[in-house]
Amino acid sequence: MKTYLFFGFLILTAIAGTGCSDSATDPEDTAPADATQVLTDLATGIITPTYQDLDARAGDLLQAVTVLKNLPDEANLLTAQQAWKAARKPWEQAEGFLFGPVDTKGIDPAIDSWPLNKQDLESVLAQTEPLTKDRIDGLENTLKGFHTIEYLLFGDNADKKASGFTPRELEYLIAAAQSLKGETEKLFASWHPSGENFQNHLMKAGSPESIYSSQKSALQEITNGIIVIADEVANGKINDPFSQSDILLEESRFSDNSKTDFQDNIRSIRNLYLGQYNSFSGTGLSQVISTKNPTLDSRIRTEIADAIEAIGAIPGTFSEAIFSNRPSVESAQIKVRKIQQTFEEDVMPLILK
Repeated sequence: MKTYLFFGFLILTAIAGTGCSDSATDPEDTAPADATQVLTDLATGIITPTYQDLDARAGDLLQAVTVLKNLPDEANLLTAQQAWKAARKPWEQAEGFLFGPVDTKGIDPAIDSWPLNKQDLESVLAQTEPLTKDRIDGLENTLKGFHTIEYLLFGDNADKKASGFTPRELEYLIAAAQSLKGETEKLFASWHPSGENFQNHLMKAGSPESIYSSQKSALQEITNGIIVIADEVANGKINDPFSQSDILLEESRFSDNSKTDFQDNIRSIRNLYLGQYNSFSGTGLSQVISTKNPTLDSRIRTEIADAIEAIGAIPGTFSEAIFSNRPSVESAQIKVRKIQQTFEEDVMPLILK
Protein backbone atom coordinates (compact mmCIF):
# COMPACT_ATOMS: atom_id res chain seq x y z
CA MET A 1 0.00 0.00 0.00
CA LYS A 2 1.73 3.11 -1.24
CA THR A 3 -0.87 5.79 -1.80
CA TYR A 4 1.31 8.59 -0.42
CA LEU A 5 4.05 8.77 -3.06
CA PHE A 6 2.36 11.44 -5.18
CA PHE A 7 1.48 13.33 -2.04
CA GLY A 8 5.15 13.19 -1.10
CA PHE A 9 6.05 14.72 -4.45
CA LEU A 10 3.63 17.54 -3.77
CA ILE A 11 5.29 18.06 -0.40
CA LEU A 12 8.66 18.32 -2.11
CA THR A 13 7.33 20.77 -4.68
CA ALA A 14 5.67 22.91 -2.04
CA ILE A 15 8.74 23.02 0.17
CA ALA A 16 10.97 23.89 -2.75
CA GLY A 17 9.07 27.13 -3.13
CA THR A 18 8.95 28.15 0.51
CA GLY A 19 12.45 29.43 0.92
CA CYS A 20 14.80 28.69 3.81
CA SER A 21 13.97 27.49 7.28
CA ASP A 22 14.80 29.39 10.44
CA SER A 23 16.69 26.29 11.58
CA ALA A 24 19.57 26.98 9.20
CA THR A 25 22.61 28.38 10.98
CA ASP A 26 23.77 30.50 8.07
CA PRO A 27 21.58 31.82 5.23
CA GLU A 28 24.57 31.46 2.91
CA ASP A 29 24.99 27.74 3.67
CA THR A 30 24.76 25.46 0.66
CA ALA A 31 24.69 21.70 0.23
CA PRO A 32 28.15 20.17 0.81
CA ALA A 33 30.49 20.79 -2.09
CA ASP A 34 31.09 17.06 -2.19
CA ALA A 35 28.48 14.66 -0.84
CA THR A 36 30.02 11.72 -2.69
CA GLN A 37 30.83 9.78 0.47
CA VAL A 38 27.33 10.21 1.88
CA LEU A 39 25.66 9.14 -1.36
CA THR A 40 28.08 6.24 -1.82
CA ASP A 41 27.54 4.96 1.71
CA LEU A 42 23.78 5.19 1.38
CA ALA A 43 23.77 3.42 -1.97
CA THR A 44 26.30 0.68 -1.24
CA GLY A 45 25.99 0.32 2.53
CA ILE A 46 22.26 0.84 3.12
CA ILE A 47 20.01 0.54 0.09
CA THR A 48 21.57 -2.26 -1.96
CA PRO A 49 22.31 -4.45 1.11
CA THR A 50 18.73 -4.00 2.33
CA TYR A 51 17.44 -5.25 -1.02
CA GLN A 52 19.96 -8.09 -0.90
CA ASP A 53 18.61 -9.16 2.50
CA LEU A 54 15.06 -8.88 1.20
CA ASP A 55 15.82 -11.15 -1.74
CA ALA A 56 17.64 -13.70 0.41
CA ARG A 57 14.80 -13.84 2.92
CA ALA A 58 12.20 -14.10 0.16
CA GLY A 59 14.15 -17.18 -0.93
CA ASP A 60 14.01 -18.54 2.61
CA LEU A 61 10.27 -17.94 2.64
CA LEU A 62 9.83 -19.82 -0.62
CA GLN A 63 11.82 -22.73 0.77
CA ALA A 64 9.78 -22.74 3.98
CA VAL A 65 6.40 -22.79 2.24
CA THR A 66 7.65 -25.53 -0.08
CA VAL A 67 8.47 -27.65 2.95
CA LEU A 68 5.07 -26.80 4.40
CA LYS A 69 3.31 -27.92 1.23
CA ASN A 70 5.14 -31.25 1.32
CA LEU A 71 4.46 -31.77 5.02
CA PRO A 72 1.73 -29.45 6.39
CA ASP A 73 2.27 -29.84 10.13
CA GLU A 74 2.37 -27.26 12.93
CA ALA A 75 6.17 -27.12 13.11
CA ASN A 76 6.53 -26.39 9.41
CA LEU A 77 3.70 -23.86 9.55
CA LEU A 78 5.45 -22.00 12.37
CA THR A 79 8.72 -22.01 10.42
CA ALA A 80 6.94 -20.58 7.36
CA GLN A 81 5.22 -17.91 9.46
CA GLN A 82 8.55 -16.90 10.98
CA ALA A 83 10.09 -16.81 7.51
CA TRP A 84 7.33 -14.42 6.40
CA LYS A 85 8.11 -12.08 9.29
CA ALA A 86 11.83 -12.29 8.58
CA ALA A 87 11.28 -11.37 4.93
CA ARG A 88 8.94 -8.58 5.92
CA LYS A 89 11.60 -6.83 8.03
CA PRO A 90 14.03 -5.73 5.29
CA TRP A 91 11.11 -4.73 3.09
CA GLU A 92 9.70 -2.45 5.76
CA GLN A 93 13.19 -1.07 6.35
CA ALA A 94 13.36 -0.29 2.63
CA GLU A 95 10.24 1.88 2.64
CA GLY A 96 12.24 5.02 3.36
CA PHE A 97 13.70 4.84 -0.16
CA LEU A 98 10.82 3.95 -2.46
CA PHE A 99 12.38 5.62 -5.47
CA GLY A 100 14.18 4.27 -8.50
CA PRO A 101 13.38 0.77 -9.82
CA VAL A 102 11.02 -0.15 -6.97
CA ASP A 103 8.80 2.64 -8.27
CA THR A 104 9.47 2.73 -12.01
CA LYS A 105 9.23 -1.06 -12.42
CA GLY A 106 6.01 -1.31 -10.38
CA ILE A 107 7.68 -3.60 -7.83
CA ASP A 108 6.25 -1.89 -4.74
CA PRO A 109 2.57 -2.47 -5.58
CA ALA A 110 3.35 -5.96 -6.91
CA ILE A 111 4.63 -7.10 -3.53
CA ASP A 112 2.93 -4.88 -0.94
CA SER A 113 -0.54 -3.81 -2.04
CA TRP A 114 -3.13 -3.45 0.69
CA PRO A 115 -5.89 -4.22 1.49
CA LEU A 116 -6.04 -7.83 0.37
CA ASN A 117 -8.90 -8.60 -2.02
CA LYS A 118 -10.25 -11.62 -0.14
CA GLN A 119 -13.37 -11.95 -2.27
CA ASP A 120 -11.41 -12.29 -5.50
CA LEU A 121 -8.84 -14.49 -3.78
CA GLU A 122 -11.54 -16.93 -2.79
CA SER A 123 -12.78 -16.84 -6.37
CA VAL A 124 -9.35 -17.80 -7.70
CA LEU A 125 -9.07 -20.55 -5.11
CA ALA A 126 -12.41 -21.93 -6.25
CA GLN A 127 -11.22 -22.26 -9.85
CA THR A 128 -9.38 -25.25 -11.28
CA GLU A 129 -6.80 -23.48 -13.46
CA PRO A 130 -3.26 -24.44 -12.31
CA LEU A 131 -1.69 -21.89 -10.01
CA THR A 132 1.79 -21.12 -11.28
CA LYS A 133 4.19 -18.22 -10.82
CA ASP A 134 3.16 -16.83 -14.21
CA ARG A 135 -0.50 -17.08 -13.25
CA ILE A 136 0.06 -15.20 -9.99
CA ASP A 137 2.28 -12.63 -11.71
CA GLY A 138 -0.61 -11.82 -14.02
CA LEU A 139 -3.17 -11.26 -11.25
CA GLU A 140 -4.02 -7.85 -9.86
CA ASN A 141 -1.66 -6.62 -7.16
CA THR A 142 -4.09 -7.20 -4.29
CA LEU A 143 -4.01 -10.95 -5.04
CA LYS A 144 -0.28 -11.46 -4.63
CA GLY A 145 2.67 -10.28 -2.61
CA PHE A 146 3.28 -10.12 1.11
CA HIS A 147 -0.30 -9.80 2.29
CA THR A 148 -1.74 -12.62 0.21
CA ILE A 149 0.99 -14.87 1.59
CA GLU A 150 0.35 -13.50 5.07
CA TYR A 151 -3.36 -14.28 4.88
CA LEU A 152 -2.76 -17.80 3.62
CA LEU A 153 -0.15 -18.50 6.32
CA PHE A 154 -1.79 -16.87 9.33
CA GLY A 155 -5.51 -16.91 8.58
CA ASP A 156 -7.99 -14.11 9.15
CA ASN A 157 -7.38 -13.92 12.90
CA ALA A 158 -3.78 -15.14 13.27
CA ASP A 159 -5.15 -18.56 14.12
CA LYS A 160 -4.32 -20.70 11.08
CA LYS A 161 -3.71 -24.39 11.74
CA ALA A 162 -1.73 -26.70 9.50
CA SER A 163 -4.76 -28.95 9.24
CA GLY A 164 -6.78 -26.04 7.86
CA PHE A 165 -4.94 -25.80 4.53
CA THR A 166 -6.61 -27.05 1.39
CA PRO A 167 -4.41 -28.42 -1.41
CA ARG A 168 -5.46 -25.43 -3.51
CA GLU A 169 -4.32 -22.97 -0.81
CA LEU A 170 -0.93 -24.65 -0.61
CA GLU A 171 -0.63 -24.48 -4.38
CA TYR A 172 -1.46 -20.77 -4.29
CA LEU A 173 0.99 -20.24 -1.44
CA ILE A 174 3.89 -21.73 -3.40
CA ALA A 175 3.09 -19.74 -6.55
CA ALA A 176 2.68 -16.51 -4.57
CA ALA A 177 6.03 -17.04 -2.85
CA GLN A 178 7.65 -17.69 -6.23
CA SER A 179 6.12 -14.48 -7.55
CA LEU A 180 7.39 -12.53 -4.54
CA LYS A 181 10.88 -13.98 -4.98
CA GLY A 182 10.84 -12.98 -8.65
CA GLU A 183 10.10 -9.37 -7.73
CA THR A 184 12.71 -9.15 -4.95
CA GLU A 185 15.31 -10.67 -7.25
CA LYS A 186 14.45 -8.11 -9.91
CA LEU A 187 14.72 -5.30 -7.38
CA PHE A 188 18.09 -6.38 -6.01
CA ALA A 189 19.49 -6.85 -9.53
CA SER A 190 18.30 -3.36 -10.46
CA TRP A 191 20.55 -1.81 -7.81
CA HIS A 192 23.54 -4.19 -7.78
CA PRO A 193 26.61 -3.41 -9.93
CA SER A 194 26.32 -6.83 -11.61
CA GLY A 195 22.82 -5.89 -12.77
CA GLU A 196 21.42 -2.52 -13.82
CA ASN A 197 23.54 -0.76 -11.19
CA PHE A 198 21.04 1.93 -10.17
CA GLN A 199 23.22 2.59 -7.14
CA ASN A 200 25.67 4.24 -9.52
CA HIS A 201 23.14 7.01 -10.15
CA LEU A 202 23.37 8.05 -6.50
CA MET A 203 27.13 7.62 -6.31
CA LYS A 204 27.73 9.62 -9.49
CA ALA A 205 25.03 12.23 -8.94
CA GLY A 206 25.90 15.44 -10.77
CA SER A 207 27.85 13.64 -13.48
CA PRO A 208 26.69 12.63 -16.98
CA GLU A 209 26.51 9.02 -15.75
CA SER A 210 23.63 9.82 -13.39
CA ILE A 211 19.97 10.65 -13.77
CA TYR A 212 20.47 13.16 -10.94
CA SER A 213 21.60 16.52 -12.24
CA SER A 214 23.39 17.32 -9.00
CA GLN A 215 24.29 15.82 -5.65
CA LYS A 216 21.74 18.16 -4.13
CA SER A 217 18.97 16.63 -6.25
CA ALA A 218 19.98 13.15 -5.08
CA LEU A 219 19.89 14.33 -1.46
CA GLN A 220 16.44 15.80 -2.12
CA GLU A 221 15.27 12.41 -3.41
CA ILE A 222 16.46 10.69 -0.24
CA THR A 223 15.00 13.35 2.04
CA ASN A 224 11.66 13.22 0.27
CA GLY A 225 11.61 9.43 0.70
CA ILE A 226 11.92 9.96 4.43
CA ILE A 227 9.10 12.51 4.45
CA VAL A 228 6.82 10.20 2.50
CA ILE A 229 7.26 7.16 4.76
CA ALA A 230 6.86 9.25 7.93
CA ASP A 231 3.64 10.63 6.45
CA GLU A 232 2.43 7.18 5.47
CA VAL A 233 3.08 5.66 8.91
CA ALA A 234 1.52 8.52 10.85
CA ASN A 235 -1.35 9.48 8.56
CA GLY A 236 -2.07 6.18 6.85
CA LYS A 237 -0.89 3.03 8.54
CA ILE A 238 -1.63 4.26 12.06
CA ASN A 239 -4.32 6.83 11.40
CA ASP A 240 -6.71 4.89 9.16
CA PRO A 241 -7.54 2.02 11.53
CA PHE A 242 -7.12 4.27 14.59
CA SER A 243 -9.35 7.15 13.54
CA GLN A 244 -12.05 4.83 12.21
CA SER A 245 -11.66 2.15 14.91
CA ASP A 246 -11.57 -0.43 12.14
CA ILE A 247 -9.07 -3.29 12.20
CA LEU A 248 -9.95 -4.11 8.59
CA LEU A 249 -7.87 -1.06 7.66
CA GLU A 250 -4.85 -2.32 9.58
CA GLU A 251 -1.94 -3.51 7.48
CA SER A 252 -0.25 -6.77 8.57
CA ARG A 253 -3.09 -7.53 10.98
CA PHE A 254 -3.31 -11.21 9.97
CA SER A 255 0.13 -11.80 11.52
CA ASP A 256 -0.17 -9.24 14.34
CA ASN A 257 2.99 -7.71 12.86
CA SER A 258 1.76 -4.13 12.51
CA LYS A 259 3.78 -2.55 15.31
CA THR A 260 6.96 -4.21 14.06
CA ASP A 261 6.18 -2.94 10.56
CA PHE A 262 5.78 0.60 11.87
CA GLN A 263 9.01 0.44 13.85
CA ASP A 264 10.90 -0.91 10.86
CA ASN A 265 9.56 1.91 8.72
CA ILE A 266 11.04 4.39 11.18
CA ARG A 267 14.23 2.33 11.29
CA SER A 268 14.44 2.86 7.53
CA ILE A 269 14.58 6.59 8.31
CA ARG A 270 17.19 5.99 10.99
CA ASN A 271 19.32 3.89 8.63
CA LEU A 272 19.34 6.62 5.99
CA TYR A 273 19.93 9.38 8.48
CA LEU A 274 22.78 7.73 10.38
CA GLY A 275 24.24 5.75 7.48
CA GLN A 276 24.02 2.51 9.45
CA TYR A 277 22.59 -0.90 8.57
CA ASN A 278 23.39 -4.16 10.34
CA SER A 279 27.20 -4.17 10.74
CA PHE A 280 27.74 -1.33 8.27
CA SER A 281 28.49 2.08 9.77
CA GLY A 282 29.16 4.91 7.34
CA THR A 283 27.88 8.41 6.70
CA GLY A 284 24.26 9.38 6.16
CA LEU A 285 22.15 12.51 5.95
CA SER A 286 23.30 13.32 9.46
CA GLN A 287 26.67 14.23 7.98
CA VAL A 288 24.99 16.85 5.81
CA ILE A 289 22.79 18.29 8.58
CA SER A 290 25.33 18.25 11.40
CA THR A 291 27.77 20.41 9.45
CA LYS A 292 25.05 23.05 9.02
CA ASN A 293 23.07 22.78 12.23
CA PRO A 294 24.38 20.46 14.98
CA THR A 295 21.42 21.24 17.21
CA LEU A 296 18.97 20.11 14.55
CA ASP A 297 21.01 16.95 13.99
CA SER A 298 20.81 16.08 17.68
CA ARG A 299 17.07 16.75 17.72
CA ILE A 300 16.44 14.50 14.74
CA ARG A 301 18.33 11.63 16.33
CA THR A 302 16.18 11.98 19.44
CA GLU A 303 12.93 12.22 17.49
CA ILE A 304 13.68 9.04 15.56
CA ALA A 305 14.58 7.10 18.72
CA ASP A 306 11.49 8.43 20.52
CA ALA A 307 9.16 7.35 17.71
CA ILE A 308 10.55 3.81 17.58
CA GLU A 309 10.26 3.54 21.34
CA ALA A 310 6.70 4.93 21.42
CA ILE A 311 5.48 2.45 18.81
CA GLY A 312 7.04 -0.42 20.74
CA ALA A 313 5.41 0.84 23.95
CA ILE A 314 1.89 0.39 22.56
CA PRO A 315 0.50 -2.43 24.75
CA GLY A 316 -0.63 -5.68 23.15
CA THR A 317 -1.36 -5.92 19.46
CA PHE A 318 -2.17 -2.87 17.39
CA SER A 319 -5.61 -4.37 16.72
CA GLU A 320 -6.28 -4.37 20.46
CA ALA A 321 -4.68 -1.01 21.17
CA ILE A 322 -6.85 1.02 18.78
CA PHE A 323 -9.74 0.14 21.10
CA SER A 324 -8.22 -0.37 24.54
CA ASN A 325 -5.05 1.76 24.59
CA ARG A 326 -5.85 4.68 22.33
CA PRO A 327 -3.66 7.25 24.17
CA SER A 328 -0.57 5.10 23.54
CA VAL A 329 -1.42 4.87 19.84
CA GLU A 330 -1.98 8.62 19.64
CA SER A 331 1.33 9.27 21.42
CA ALA A 332 3.20 7.15 18.86
CA GLN A 333 1.40 8.85 16.00
CA ILE A 334 2.35 12.30 17.31
CA LYS A 335 6.01 11.31 17.53
CA VAL A 336 6.04 10.00 13.95
CA ARG A 337 4.31 13.16 12.75
CA LYS A 338 7.02 15.16 14.47
CA ILE A 339 9.64 13.43 12.32
CA GLN A 340 7.63 14.26 9.21
CA GLN A 341 7.31 17.89 10.27
CA THR A 342 11.02 18.21 11.05
CA PHE A 343 12.09 16.82 7.69
CA GLU A 344 9.56 18.99 5.84
CA GLU A 345 10.18 22.25 7.68
CA ASP A 346 13.81 22.03 8.77
CA VAL A 347 15.72 19.40 6.81
CA MET A 348 14.37 19.84 3.29
CA PRO A 349 14.92 23.61 3.21
CA LEU A 350 18.47 23.01 4.40
CA ILE A 351 19.03 20.49 1.61
CA LEU A 352 17.47 22.76 -1.00
CA LYS A 353 19.69 25.77 -0.18
